[in-house]
Amino acid sequence: VQLQAYGGGVVPAGDSLTLSCAASERSFTKYWMAWFRQAPGKEREFVAAISRGGTNTAYRDSVKGRFSVSRDNAQNTVYLQMNSLKPDDTAVYYCAAVASISGVVFTDDWRYVYWGQGTQVTVSS
Repeated sequence: VQLQAYGGGVVPAGDSLTLSCAASERSFTKYWMAWFRQAPGKEREFVAAISRGGTNTAYRDSVKGRFSVSRDNAQNTVYLQMNSLKPDDTAVYYCAAVASISGVVFTDDWRYVYWGQGTQVTVSS
């Protein structure tokens, strides 16, 4: 499956931004979807994930209550709604996919097989 992430930009602290990730494959529902991010000089880190049907989600602690992951399986798209953005959220954001029937959330990047190209999010202070 090919993934294309978009929606990044430059916003002031406290603002909101919504990222989208469009998948090329029709059998989108077989994939767990996730968002990761990588800031300059730092390792890539897990941000959020959503199960195939959209009923289960998971977030890293620092974004809980501010970010929300969702998906539209009819549109083969996953979203990341980011509110109350902070300068520490500045990073390149990547969407990722793995075909899995497991009910366990994968937070390790090595488990994800397919990756989008990344979209830059910059939060100014």
